Amino acid sequence: MLSGAGSVGLACAEPSGGGPVIGLALGSGAARGWAHLGVLLELAREGVVPQIITGCSIGAFVGAAAASGDLDKLVRWAETLKWQDVVSLLDVSLRGGLIKGQKLIDFFERNFVDRDFTELDQRFACVATELSTGREIWLHEGSVSAAVRASIALPGLMTPVLHQGRMLVDGGLVNPVPVSLCRAMGADVVIAVDLGSDMVGRAFRRSAVEPAPVEETEAGWTERLLARFGFAAEAESGMPSRPLAAADSLPSLVSVISSSINIMQVRIARSRLAGEPADLLVSPRVSQLGLMDYHRADEAIAEGVAAVARVRPLLRELLGGANE
Repeated sequence: MLSGAGSVGLACAEPSGGGPVIGLALGSGAARGWAHLGVLLELAREGVVPQIITGCSIGAFVGAAAASGDLDKLVRWAETLKWQDVVSLLDVSLRGGLIKGQKLIDFFERNFVDRDFTELDQRFACVATELSTGREIWLHEGSVSAAVRASIALPGLMTPVLHQGRMLVDGGLVNPVPVSLCRAMGADVVIAVDLGSDMVGRAFRRSAVEPAPVEETEAGWTERLLARFGFAAEAESGMPSRPLAAADSLPSLVSVISSSINIMQVRIARSRLAGEPADLLVSPRVSQLGLMDYHRADEAIAEGVAAVARVRPLLRELLGGANE
């Protein structure tokens, strides 16, 4: 089922054992979203198991796996990813976006979630955007994998999805950290994870750390994508793959797209969180990770754990007070 923001039709969770209904809102952020894994692991160590999980984009991907009971399996897979594995999941498209996303979703269905929303262990819903109207769409019925595919359709990079009669793209365009969806599903206490708190300007700040190998940089990702379109790189063709001099100082295609989307989503998230605040905001510091750095899960997971540790006193105070 497709619901517009604020619509009825969402079944609300009931408190268990007399305590508050805890909701977890997992924000958008591409590869930085592996930090959600660390957040979930650390919350579990604190004895916090949300009855409701909502997600946007990569938050939908991780949230669906967590709600299905596959969190540990997803952690193990993410930690073993190499950039070559990531490239193998990219299926190039000539229309609507650079990547079709079908290989990724097929893999997701085979190894993680291939079921209906009603079959999940925890209540789950995710956010997408209707391309023709800009409406925020809440996905909470039917195929989980189809809903996740719509939520992760990052404009320009992944093709839009025709889902139940509507053309949908990434939910980060309208609600990057879906606190409001958690509330609508009946959460009394909402913990939100914002992956963009330190993002704006990151792409063009000089890093103090040793640069990554070229094949692992966003420029490297661009070269591989262009190669799949048949545009040979300089080393393979013997011809310059782009004009020299001034052009060399320009950011890559992926960098421009990702930085533009980062700016937009950070601004939207700040506005939405100001008007619809979470009870606790967890902010992993993951600006060093690029859009496609899925092979750097160890760093992201560790920072997710650290982010929860930084707010642990507030978390214990919040849940202690909520149980009184």
